[in-house]
Formats: sequence, C-alpha cells, structure tokens
Amino acid sequence: MTLRRAGFVDLPAHRSAGGFDHAAVHQGRRRLFVAHTANDAVDVISLDRDEYIGSIEGLPGVAGALVSDELDLVFTSNRAADAVSVISADDHRVVSTIQVGSRPNGLALDETRGTLLVAGVGEPYTLTIVDVDRAVAMASIPAPGRTRWAVHDPRSGVFFVNIADPPEIVVIDAARPDTVARTIPIDFAGPHGLDLDTDVRLFCACDEGRLLFLDPPSYESVGDVALAGAPDVIFLDQVLGRVYVAIGDPGLVQVVDVLDRSIDETIATELGAHTLALDPARHRVYVFLPMTHRAVILEDSA
Repeated sequence: MTLRRAGFVDLPAHRSAGGFDHAAVHQGRRRLFVAHTANDAVDVISLDRDEYIGSIEGLPGVAGALVSDELDLVFTSNRAADAVSVISADDHRVVSTIQVGSRPNGLALDETRGTLLVAGVGEPYTLTIVDVDRAVAMASIPAPGRTRWAVHDPRSGVFFVNIADPPEIVVIDAARPDTVARTIPIDFAGPHGLDLDTDVRLFCACDEGRLLFLDPPSYESVGDVALAGAPDVIFLDQVLGRVYVAIGDPGLVQVVDVLDRSIDETIATELGAHTLALDPARHRVYVFLPMTHRAVILEDSA
C-alpha cells in the first residue's frame, strides 16, 4: 500500500443535516476550501499547517466550491438560494452573489474569458453561464437531464458536464455558450464524478459502479474499471497517474492506476464520506468524514 494516513483536521460540528460536499485547493495560498453544507458555510484549511483556520458563512445550502488560482477567487454554488457566490481567496470576503438556475451544483470556470458554468440540479435543469467580472448571468440553456459535476478544458475551450439520466456528457463551446455543441453517450448509469488530464482524456465515474476512460477526439470509452460502490467525487493526480474515487457507502477511497486501468488500493474511510480534495503539490488526499466532522489526510508515495 502507498497511501499513508498522515493525520486528521478537525472541522466545526454540523449545525444541521447535510455534511460536506465539493472541495477545492488554492495552490498559491496553500488553502483548501470545502463546502460545509450542514453549516451553510465553506470551511478553510491551511495546507501548510494541516489545520482549520476559519469558515466563510452565509452561503445557503452550499454544495460546491471551485477555486481559481489565476483569478484568486473561490466560487460556491448555493443550492438553497439559487445563487452562486464569488469570494476573495485572500480575505474570504464575498465579492458578489449572482442568481442562476434552480439549485446550482456543478461548477466549471473558463479563466481566460472569465465565465463560470453553473449546472443546476433543480427542475427545470439548466446550464447557466455567468460573467464573473460583471456579476451577471449572460446565458442559460436547458440541460437534457439532472446535471452532476462539470469541468472546463482550456486547450479545446469547452465545458464538459455530466448528465445522470439520460447517461451522457454534454459539451458546451465556451465561445458559444448558448447551445449544446455535442453530446457524448455513456454506457453506464449515472455519470457523476468527472475529471480530465492534460491530453484532454476524460475520467467519468458512474453510479453503476464504473470509472470510464474516454479518449479524444471521439470520446468513445477505451476502457473502464469496476468500483466497490456508487462513486461521487473524483480527482486525478496527473504526476502520479492515479485517480482517487470517493465512495460514500460503505465509506471508501479507491485508487485507480491510469496506465494499468486497475484498482491499486482501497482505503476505508467513514460511512457517508463521499467527497475529497487533492493537494497535488504534496500528493495528499483530504477525505471529509461527515460522522466525525473532520478530514482524514492520506499521503500518496506512489
């Protein structure tokens, strides 16, 4: 085994139901931001000290956190407010709050254009494009089904968005965000977690218990790996060539070797631990444990 438990970070106790959701790392500031849905807040962790340093409050039903090192901003999707917030990564001040579609969840950012894609999980399902500088929603198009996570590829200039049912990935050209450019059919039910590498290969984790490898330009599946349960959040460590998959039930992290397309390790976490974050600088995975309101740190030495 190459994943070593390096400690825990205690986080504030839950004030209501909901636990934790999506998280992201700001490399320059060495901070991790995690949506603490139960507290309508984003908790902030110092990656250098591996300790909790504070919370950003007043984010109703916060479900997603996305970080831009280049813009020095944090973006959150606030489901209970049908809004996204733009937050300074420096002083954690909310810069703006923008109304979007119903129950926003997945987020992806085009840093060059300064546009944020927001995928809603409330009906009617929508994909909203936000102009970050002007703090306005500039386009909104219907999604073909319930959305999941989203990513942006700066090389091809497109957004990829998982759709749970029908199982597919929709592609939005960031230069023409008022229409769906194409769809990529998925062979397994419930596309959920999504990431991509520098070759624009997609990694798609499906509720049916599969991690798919989709190669450009056709994005047909070139292989898949059976998982131990229904996955949620995934992250790729590009340097190590490993994808980390969070499985909330029964509470596992599975490590997938990208080259061999096989499971390297399975690490027990905690029931309900469906979300994680990756610090690629130190090859550390932070898994958020809802029952004990803390994060376990797993260090990879592969």
